[in-house]
Amino acid sequence: MLDQVPYLSYVISAFIGIGLSAATGFRVFLPLFAVSLASYFHWIPMSESFEWLAGLPALITTGIATVVEILAYYIPFVDHLLDTVSVPMATVAGSILFASQFAELGTFPQWALALIAGGGTAATISSGFAGIRAASTATTGGLGNSIVGTTETAGAGIMTVLAMVAPIIAAILAIILLVVVVVYGRKAWRKLRGRKTPSTE
Repeated sequence: MLDQVPYLSYVISAFIGIGLSAATGFRVFLPLFAVSLASYFHWIPMSESFEWLAGLPALITTGIATVVEILAYYIPFVDHLLDTVSVPMATVAGSILFASQFAELGTFPQWALALIAGGGTAATISSGFAGIRAASTATTGGLGNSIVGTTETAGAGIMTVLAMVAPIIAAILAIILLVVVVVYGRKAWRKLRGRKTPSTE
C-alpha cells in the first residue's frame, strides 16, 4: 500500500539524508565511516556516483579520521582548534551524505538541495555545540568539555544508526535537535559574551 504513495522514495531519502546530516553536525567523520562501512558490506545500497564512498580506501580513511576526531575532542585546546573548522567540514560532509540519497535527481537540484537541507542542518548543529563547548570552557575551566564531547559522539552514533534503520524517527529527532541546539546554543553564546564584555571595558 505504501508503494502507491506518490514520491514516497524521495520522502524516505530526505529523512535518511536529514538524519545523516544531523549526525555530521555532532561528528564529521563518524557518519561518513558508518555509511562507508555499511555500503562496503552491501548492507545499504549506494548509487554509482557515490561508489567511491563504498570503496576500501574511503573506509580506511574515514575509519582513521573517526578515531582521531573522537580522541582529539578530549584534548584541551585541540578541541577548540577543531571547533574552528568543524562547521565548514560538517557542512561539506552533511551535503555529501544528503546528496548520496538523491542521485536520481539532476546535478543542480541534487546539490542545491543537499547544501540547503543537508549542509544547513549539519552546520546549525555543529555551530550550536561549538557555542555550548565555549560556554562550558568559560564556566567550568574546560572540565565539562569531556561531557560535551562524549554527548556529541553518542549523538553522532545514535543519529547515524537511526538514519539507516529508522529514518522517520531520525528526521523527527533531527528537527527537535535543531530547535534545541539553536535555543541553547544562542543562550550559551550570550552567556559567553556577557562574561567577556566586562573584561574588555
